[in-house]
Amino acid sequence: MSLPGDHRAIALFLDMMAAERGAAANTITAYSRDLSQASEALSGGLAASDARTLERLIHEWRDLAATSLARKLSAVRRFFAFLVSEGLRADNPAGDLASPAKGRPLPKTLSREEVDRIFAVVEEEAASGPAGLRLKALIELLYGSGLRATELVSLPRAAIKPGTPYAVLKGKGDKERMVPVSSRAGEAVAAWAATLTPGEKYLFPSGNTHMSRVRLFQIVKTLAAAAGISPLRVSPHVLRHAFATHLLEGGADLRALQSMLGHADIATTQIYTHVQSAHLVELVNRAHPLADRPQDD
Repeated sequence: MSLPGDHRAIALFLDMMAAERGAAANTITAYSRDLSQASEALSGGLAASDARTLERLIHEWRDLAATSLARKLSAVRRFFAFLVSEGLRADNPAGDLASPAKGRPLPKTLSREEVDRIFAVVEEEAASGPAGLRLKALIELLYGSGLRATELVSLPRAAIKPGTPYAVLKGKGDKERMVPVSSRAGEAVAAWAATLTPGEKYLFPSGNTHMSRVRLFQIVKTLAAAAGISPLRVSPHVLRHAFATHLLEGGADLRALQSMLGHADIATTQIYTHVQSAHLVELVNRAHPLADRPQDD
């Protein structure tokens, strides 16, 4: 089978990602954009490139952020792996295409005092009616269970059962995981669910579907402002980070936290261990057998 031109080869790759891999529409769009830009950078010769030609992409994209460059190069590698798997190329010149080294950014989080201020506002709002009950259920699940924004807004109504201290949900890659549901979160959800009409499909409905991520972000930022915290510092993901950070500070096991957060790689969970440094130093100074022993002059 002869090697098609870039336009056709990219179209075949995108068709495969949609049909066989079930890639989401925004993922397909990102691949299409990245590969089209790679083709343009190589004057329409992407599919026929050798390893040396592909190195030009790193130069062409040198001004991009490291994360953007890494994403684009990942798209190129997947594209060439597809060409090889389909017999359109005998070799894979992208196999050694190096991604830029980059450090993993530390997660933004909140102090316990800031979380207390947020929940003080939540409690006031919860007494005002259904909107307040919804707010309480949302924040209890974000901070108390560590849910991702998409997981939270798309929760089926029956996902959290009364008296059950956990919920099983699908996260990234449709992988199921078990998340904790505290008694106070369960009570908040039950109070909110009682206001829903019978037959409602989602726990947080909006029209014919569920609440959007954008709406959730708006709610959280409005809440932050009411608590006297800059909305720029707070998002649903920051509350998820606070959940993880505060659990570790309380002595949670890293592997258990990995499972609760749905991280495929323990290295992703380990970014939270930075918060333990001061806590561990304090613990050693307080509890180590040598802590109170006087030093020799």
